[in-house]
Amino acid sequence: MKLFFTERGQSDYEALPRSAQQLADKQLNFLVKNLRHPSLKAKKYDEGRGVWQARITRDYRTYFLIKGDAYVILAVTKHPK
Repeated sequence: MKLFFTERGQSDYEALPRSAQQLADKQLNFLVKNLRHPSLKAKKYDEGRGVWQARITRDYRTYFLIKGDAYVILAVTKHPK
């Protein structure tokens, strides 16, 4: 699988603290290799629009679409508690 960012996804990623970016890199690498990797806890977030959610850290989530053989990162945001 390939990984692409929307403009917002890229902006969100770049705004993360450096330590969170490093963890995001690790988690996104897991995503590319295996959507079902246990640390991602990936799940459908919005069935109607086909949006998925995966864990970056306890505090951050990424939202993405699956388009053919690519993941399209829509956003990387704080996880509401």
